[in-house]
Amino acid sequence: MDFQLTDEQRDIRDTARAFVTKELMPLEEAFLRSGAARLPRAQERALQDKARSFGFWGMSTPEEYGGMALPALTQSLIHIELARTCLPFRFGGEADNILYGADAAQQDEYLKPTIEGRRLGCFALTEPGAGSDVSAIRTTARRDGAEWVINGQKTFISNGDEADYAIVIAVTDPGNDARKGSTAFLVDRDAGWTSAPIRTMGSWHQPATLFFDQVRVPAAKVLGDVGAGFDLAKRWIGRGRHVISANCVGIAERCLRLAVDYANLRETFGRRIGENQAVQWMIADSETELEAARWLALRAAWDVDRGADARHSVAMAKLFCCQMVGRVVDRALQIHGGMGYTKELPLEGWYRAVRAMRIYEGTDEVQRLILSRDLLRGFTRIGAHLA
Repeated sequence: MDFQLTDEQRDIRDTARAFVTKELMPLEEAFLRSGAARLPRAQERALQDKARSFGFWGMSTPEEYGGMALPALTQSLIHIELARTCLPFRFGGEADNILYGADAAQQDEYLKPTIEGRRLGCFALTEPGAGSDVSAIRTTARRDGAEWVINGQKTFISNGDEADYAIVIAVTDPGNDARKGSTAFLVDRDAGWTSAPIRTMGSWHQPATLFFDQVRVPAAKVLGDVGAGFDLAKRWIGRGRHVISANCVGIAERCLRLAVDYANLRETFGRRIGENQAVQWMIADSETELEAARWLALRAAWDVDRGADARHSVAMAKLFCCQMVGRVVDRALQIHGGMGYTKELPLEGWYRAVRAMRIYEGTDEVQRLILSRDLLRGFTRIGAHLA
């Protein structure tokens, strides 16, 4: 059993670490003081161009579209490094994976400009009454001659207030369950939909509510087949869960590093606080949980790469990693005392932001449902990967 990274994986990880350390972390202080939810688009584009010179462009994008098509495990290593900074930065050259199923004209209009950074889209699935239960979708699309008329509301949509187009999942067969009677549409903002930002606990992530009132789109805007919207939605959701686990690991690594450094520096009652057993135990617990989470996250990515049914390992990784990072951030903030509660450090922002990880792209309860259902149906976990 060999847990060593390959030379290529190690080189890519180290290059990502160098970029984050040299190019992103020096910008953190100004970003925190600004109170902004995201980087200005011009600054983000400049950083993406610089990242491209480091070799990071289109990590998951197929090579025929100019991307790197990196394995999931390698991508996870990069996301761990990227999550070590509090800057809400994303490498460029990416697009929603379901756009690769678009026809040639749709790819020219949406996929390629998104990869190149000239367009920004959002994926609109969640509704006020339909979160984990996709079958409860109420947004409808009614055929009217050569057009479809969309009515409804989507909420908690990432990039929803900035996007110039949305991939909308709507019910097209009212007589059927939404899982069998929904369709995906490519809907430009100038077709008439509007958005409103949602103020959240985590200021670095501001989703939006989208409103569709008699929005008309031509039949050419159907993405994939009519009635196949739920299958496309599952493909989109499935891609993100193992990345979330990697993000949790990266945030926890940085928080633990900050806690250790501060415990070795801060003195009270004539000695460093790192000499206090209470602090030592918080550090030890965080290190142990972080190590377990790291292997769960990488194992899930490994399952994705080897073509296995990764739902079980991905669910387990997301469940544990999202809970782990909350505990590690909490301990790090406690170790810093009053300083951890200020906006001079990223800890208070992470404390609020990571809470959302246990909700989006599948709640803790949904992950537990997946895991327990697998086991109750006869799934064998122990030693399965050694067979």
